[in-house]
Amino acid sequence: MTETRSTCPYCGVGCGVIIESQGDDITGVRGDPDHPANFGRLCTKGSTLHLTASSVVTRQTRLLYPMRREHRSEAPQRASWDSALDFASESFAQIIREHGPDAVGFYISGQLLTEDYYVFNKLAKGLIGTNNIDSNSRLCMSSAVAGYKQTLGADAPPACYDDVKHAQCLFIVGSNTAYAHPILFRRIEDAKTANPALSIIYCDPRRTDTAEIADLYLPLQPGTDVMLFNGMLHIMLWEGWTDPAWIAAHTHDFDALKATVRDCTPDLVAQTCGIRKEDLFAAARLFATSAATLSLYCQGLNQSSSGTAKNAALINLHLATAQIGKPGAGPFSLTGQPNAMGGREVGGMANLMSGHRDLSNPDHRAEVAALWGVPSVPEKPGKTAVEMFQAAADGEIKALWIACTNPAQSMPDQALVRRALERAELVIVQEAFATTATCAWADLLLPATTWGEKTGTVTNSERCISRVRPAVAAPGETRHDWSIAAAFAQRLERLLPGRSPGALFPYSLTDPALGVETIWNEHRESTRGRDLDITGMSYAMLEQAPRQWPLKEGETTGKARLYEDGIFPTPDGKARFVNTVYKPVAEPRESRYPFSLTTGRLRDQWHGMSRTGTLGRLFGHVAEPSIQMNVQDMARRLLKEGELVHVTSKRGSIIVPVQASPEVAVSQAFMAMHWGSEYLSGQSSIGQPLAGVNALTTSAYCPSSKQPELKHAAVKILKAELPWSLLAMAWFDEGDALAAHEQLKALLTAFPFASCVPFSNNKPLTDRQGERTGLLFRAAAHEAPGEEILALLERIFGLNGSYILRYADRKKGQRRTIRLARTHDNAELTGFVLAGDTSAQAWITTLLKDELPAQAYGRLLLLPGAKPPVAVQSRGKVVCSCLNVTDTAIDEHLALLGQADTDEARLASLQGALKCGTSCGSCVPELKRRLRSASGTAIDTPASPRSVIPIKQVA
Repeated sequence: MTETRSTCPYCGVGCGVIIESQGDDITGVRGDPDHPANFGRLCTKGSTLHLTASSVVTRQTRLLYPMRREHRSEAPQRASWDSALDFASESFAQIIREHGPDAVGFYISGQLLTEDYYVFNKLAKGLIGTNNIDSNSRLCMSSAVAGYKQTLGADAPPACYDDVKHAQCLFIVGSNTAYAHPILFRRIEDAKTANPALSIIYCDPRRTDTAEIADLYLPLQPGTDVMLFNGMLHIMLWEGWTDPAWIAAHTHDFDALKATVRDCTPDLVAQTCGIRKEDLFAAARLFATSAATLSLYCQGLNQSSSGTAKNAALINLHLATAQIGKPGAGPFSLTGQPNAMGGREVGGMANLMSGHRDLSNPDHRAEVAALWGVPSVPEKPGKTAVEMFQAAADGEIKALWIACTNPAQSMPDQALVRRALERAELVIVQEAFATTATCAWADLLLPATTWGEKTGTVTNSERCISRVRPAVAAPGETRHDWSIAAAFAQRLERLLPGRSPGALFPYSLTDPALGVETIWNEHRESTRGRDLDITGMSYAMLEQAPRQWPLKEGETTGKARLYEDGIFPTPDGKARFVNTVYKPVAEPRESRYPFSLTTGRLRDQWHGMSRTGTLGRLFGHVAEPSIQMNVQDMARRLLKEGELVHVTSKRGSIIVPVQASPEVAVSQAFMAMHWGSEYLSGQSSIGQPLAGVNALTTSAYCPSSKQPELKHAAVKILKAELPWSLLAMAWFDEGDALAAHEQLKALLTAFPFASCVPFSNNKPLTDRQGERTGLLFRAAAHEAPGEEILALLERIFGLNGSYILRYADRKKGQRRTIRLARTHDNAELTGFVLAGDTSAQAWITTLLKDELPAQAYGRLLLLPGAKPPVAVQSRGKVVCSCLNVTDTAIDEHLALLGQADTDEARLASLQGALKCGTSCGSCVPELKRRLRSASGTAIDTPASPRSVIPIKQVA
């Protein structure tokens, strides 16, 4: 067995991993105990990385060869790399000659490595001469970037992970850290245990798992963060909790802000934000008077039409109270993607240049032109993400190159995005997975390497640069992303007038290790003298251990925290207050659209699920797509758990099951960001395919950062009258489930509502023998579909051979198909279709998923509406994915414990008996919530968002 140190490809925590491999197969993964981001810990997603990289998954889901479509409606055909790159370069050259360089656009990804980003940026701005290059980091961190630059002078998070244990007050806002950054949340748990006096304030419209650790919970209304922060500053000024001497010595422009917050009275703030005045006062006092206050924030602030103002308003609080530049204090944005920071460092966005330079600055453009050896860099602003797809939909951009991202799932306003993909003359998709929605629009598909195969660097949230190393050879004909871009650029250089072939991209394509280090060294030089100066680093140094920037030439260690001397990277060395005026959300709820829809992450899934969606076990915690509502809203609309609803915004509509949630306040709704058309779809009344959750979200964006308001859309929710329903489930042989899922995608649009997800019998990670994967297909319609559709469905599920039990009543639209398999002395249910009446689904599903003996239920299985046999009892829903511990087992154990025990003792007993929460720890917040509920101390979601009591009353 070979071991390779690398970095996790999921969130911006940037955990180190040790990959175990044998030959060309990745066989295991564990946390790197020497990596400063995680010290050996991994979350549910990281600890299953090796399973997503197995040869079985690769064979079914990966894009392994260049593929080309002659016509969009046709299946792509395999092509050689030479013919694919020739076609791409000749097509781009023709479009540039006919329409100019701004007729092309590149949409790239925060999951690319820094070296990949650098080459794409140089390709667009240095060779082609367009700034039409943007990243899905625009959907992630651009508001944080703009906020840092407006206030502190540079895009540089000033704090580090170690500050969590030095803080005396943690202010977590707009971040479900327990789900989005689980390993950092483990540090928060450790800090709270080590220092019970640590005060934690949590602000979010939803009462998520992160709220479980908070001393004070502020359930503010969506989009009201600026009002909250201004209101806190109003109180700080009134009470004398600011630091006038520090403000005078180290900042500018406080007077204008003071005039604005003077009107943000506690009464107004409490009413606008939907919180109690007492809690507002408590939050202001804890923040301002703590010896060290650290703010942690993410997409709740960033994904907003006021995103930059939200970020700046929070940083204003730190500047006003001198809570910056010391251990345990400062504003700390949590990066959403593994290398969004690295992309910002190389300027891989429409408004940035290499080395944190600004495109609008002529001196910065001249510096980059000199570094690259080109006459100039274009000054015309490039199209940002939303603008780029708007321009393509309008016919202004003719060619789109999309790399390592899935805009047909992740971008807001999917009707616009899909119109852009349809209208573009040329769409090139550079991707590792052939299963993403965007691949369906590609004229050319270019296969890229992915985690476990790539080489390069990434930068995490705390400015720490880590190596990414290959553990196995690249499968098929896949190539590194930077290599694909460089090979294309070398061809394009020969086709564009006035270019010198070979001058801009002198990187070895035959020796990836040499090529990638040459690119990184070029990037390193671009940082000389800048705020992120890394001229003191080398690849050899990074081979030894990760390093934080800045680390200048001659230095040996980077800076853990910035601005300790009170000097900021501005012309006069002083930070600036921003006059943040509160503005409501771009699309307020109103009588026709009375609900505020928010989106966010699931614990065990990542983005569009092209990787995590390959594992049935990661669907154990949340099995199927749903929209969550407050139970009172459901009661008023006569909605029952699991019923289908139309969720409609001004841009589109979807059909999805509804679920009651204690996390969601009245007049709000929540849906996970991951559910795209790969898993949730259907057909509209006019025959259009439905596009998942982002059919609803708005393209409205922050005027400064251009980041769209993915966190809020006004929607209406109405019961869907679809009387005919269908449920199909089956176990599949290893190597067949994911391929079958691809076949079933074509059937998703045959019904008004349909969803398709994998599932697993969830063997513990320590016991991989016997792991099984199945598929669940759910649909609903006004009437039964044609025989051919149901026959095709049964064929895909393997229900069309011998030894199949059948029942059909075409007149009533009823159909039952059952597959039983003999195991030892029993018969096991291994697959079924229930069509028409699916009321027996609960116990039949339990028979299959829990692998219970089924020989006694033969006739009942075929009987529509059959009552559940007493012997069929579900194991429950998985809470601990690592060790396959269910909610039923947890609740049964808690019922045996004495009420006099402390919560800590009850948790210890639970972990000792069932081992849940002892592996990755991602389920610990849910375990704590359950034991609080069992002891009668949990607080239900309030009837009114203004009647909230803190989790623990702050003195």
